[in-house]
Amino acid sequence: MGFEKVCKVLDIKNGTMKKFEIGGKEILISNIDGKYYAINNKCTHRNGDLSQGKLEGNIVTCPKHGSKFDITTGKVLSGPKIPLLKLKINDEERYEIKIEEDFLYVKI
Repeated sequence: MGFEKVCKVLDIKNGTMKKFEIGGKEILISNIDGKYYAINNKCTHRNGDLSQGKLEGNIVTCPKHGSKFDITTGKVLSGPKIPLLKLKINDEERYEIKIEEDFLYVKI
């Protein structure tokens, strides 16, 4: 697949994130200081909905068990906060974004 038109640039305010279904996938798009990033929306630990998590700077925290991801790269920064367990989880898939005529497009 190629680039899919998602929304207007102004639909995602600075410091916020929004979930979209694109090509049968849930994608989380964020605006960090005027730059846009797209990663998979489901936590790689237990499929928590990252769009319901907390965004602090470029770090999104999963609302289920507290895993943290860098929203600009998709890299996992810390795994779930479950007492006595150190679980390894995978990075989030990252998607390319382009802007044309005030619209965001995501490459799927």
